Amino acid sequence: MKIRLTSIYVDDQRAARNFYTEVLGFAVHHDIPLGDNSWLTVVSPEDPDGPQLLLEPSDHPAVGPYRAALVQDGIPLVQFAVDDVEAEHERLLALGVTFTQPPTDIGPAVVAVLDDTCGNLVQLITEKDPAGTGG
Repeated sequence: MKIRLTSIYVDDQRAARNFYTEVLGFAVHHDIPLGDNSWLTVVSPEDPDGPQLLLEPSDHPAVGPYRAALVQDGIPLVQFAVDDVEAEHERLLALGVTFTQPPTDIGPAVVAVLDDTCGNLVQLITEKDPAGTGG
């Protein structure tokens, strides 16, 4: 069994497409018009055949309260692995991204949390090499 697709609710698919591609660096995999919205997925350019992230419209009535509660409690909706959280934090700050948690060493990993401008908190993580062999 493999994870092929997961989703994140977004307030505006066009704005989300821009943020997730132009700022975070993902690549569009599908952008298929479906009425007022699209089947819009992005993938990591480092793993174009890997899992897709569906940028799902947030118009279902349950989505607003769910996401508001997560944001209120500072809980990220999704986590992305990066090679170096500190470097990615600096790169994204230079692009105007707002972080709700700066890079923080939590023992086995370094994490940071950003606001994706589309209604969600996103956690970045760099896992430490438990053997101490560099990655």
